Amino acid sequence: MVSLICTLQDHRDDVNWCAFSAQLLATCSGDKTVRVYNTRDFSELAFSPLEGHGYSVHCCCFSPCGQFLASCSTDATTLVWSMATGDIEAVLQHPGRSPVRICVLSPDSTHLISGASDGSLALWDFPTKQLRRTSCVSDTSIVACSFSPCGQMFVTGSTYGHLRVWDLDMNQLHAEKNAHDLGVTCCAFAPNILSDSQVVQFHLASCGQDSHVKIWALNKLSSGAFKMQLLHTLTGQSAPVLTCAYSSDGQLLVSGSVDKTVTVYDAKNAVLLYTLNQHERYVTACSFSPTSPLIATGSMDKTVNIWKVEDGCSGHAGKSLPEEFTVTTCQASTSAGRSKMLVSDWSEEDVSVWLLEEGLEALVDTFRANNIDGIELLALTKETLLAELRIESVGLRGKVLRKVEELKNALVCSGVPDEFLCPITRELMRDPVLAADGYSYEREAITMWINTKNRSSPMTNLPLLTTLLTPNHTLKMAIARWRASH
Repeated sequence: MVSLICTLQDHRDDVNWCAFSAQLLATCSGDKTVRVYNTRDFSELAFSPLEGHGYSVHCCCFSPCGQFLASCSTDATTLVWSMATGDIEAVLQHPGRSPVRICVLSPDSTHLISGASDGSLALWDFPTKQLRRTSCVSDTSIVACSFSPCGQMFVTGSTYGHLRVWDLDMNQLHAEKNAHDLGVTCCAFAPNILSDSQVVQFHLASCGQDSHVKIWALNKLSSGAFKMQLLHTLTGQSAPVLTCAYSSDGQLLVSGSVDKTVTVYDAKNAVLLYTLNQHERYVTACSFSPTSPLIATGSMDKTVNIWKVEDGCSGHAGKSLPEEFTVTTCQASTSAGRSKMLVSDWSEEDVSVWLLEEGLEALVDTFRANNIDGIELLALTKETLLAELRIESVGLRGKVLRKVEELKNALVCSGVPDEFLCPITRELMRDPVLAADGYSYEREAITMWINTKNRSSPMTNLPLLTTLLTPNHTLKMAIARWRASH
């Protein structure tokens, strides 16, 4: 499920963008400010708000390490802020002094792209903050941009509705004309890269004024040519879709619309999972946290909502959460934490909580006094309940044994699903990460492989285009659910 955990109400005008780093959330607004929050408790940092722009701030993005934040504005600048002090590190004046609508950093922090209302593009060397190259698409505004996960190309979207693929020399590699009728509003690459001997494939989501979210396959052929193929058209919203973003593992896709809704999709299967109705005006911004199951959404109602994606989200396809649902807290319940462990891993406290949940509160003190943990719980018999724990009630003993039997039945295993096993170690993964070849591995195993195997893919033997590893939260949650029931 998806639950609303808090609402930030600090901006005085429309929220235009929101972005996560590993530990921070940044939001920007028509009120000319950028605000920065700590994602532990969503308290605002001491140096926030950041006040350096002269007009509305349209977009903001973190460097991958979270050390810097870039923001762009109608004032024709992109500012680079230090996240240690809140100071301005650099002012990047856009060529032609046109209002800057979008800015995006490459995955390796080597380049920054800014796109403007006059159709101009600027490629900056981020470490030196020097302008390297410019280009222009005539008679349109650049309103969307996203770097590929390998960082070697990027896609732009325009108010004319076209998607264009560029390399770092500002060569146009491909143009998908009329990708969205009436205009593109946002685009985002999935973190996954799929490859074989003939094709390297990327997935790209885009949204637009046609009220659609589209998922594309961008194929780089062995000849060097590029081809875009439309895979899915998502129609879960009834008005122009203004923003979209992938989760860090590429499994989920979120979008926000003029119809005031936020939709969460299973990106792989193009299935609508949830429609969230909490905002009072157009939803203009959305972002997934790279390190935790959190979504931030911003709106013209001047608020930013923080949502938590709980385990089992994919099991509730199409469910709509009403506007009046209860706002939950940021703290996970004890049962949620216990569900990620095998019963044999339960502590004495976990056993006590289980007793309370099963209506066996009368036995809590007895079990604690006898130090019953998960292993001891599974070993209980009629004789130990009577002779050692001195539970005299026949009915109570019977209920305990029935509940324990249910736990044991859940341990009957028909085999670990293959997708839960690391391809390198063939062991159940605890910290799965996505590599550039599109496969998931145990973090420690793939890190060691990359350090010793010349950056080749363990599955395809082809070179890895990047050594970046992305936490696969969806797979980790699936493994946790399987462990809890086996």
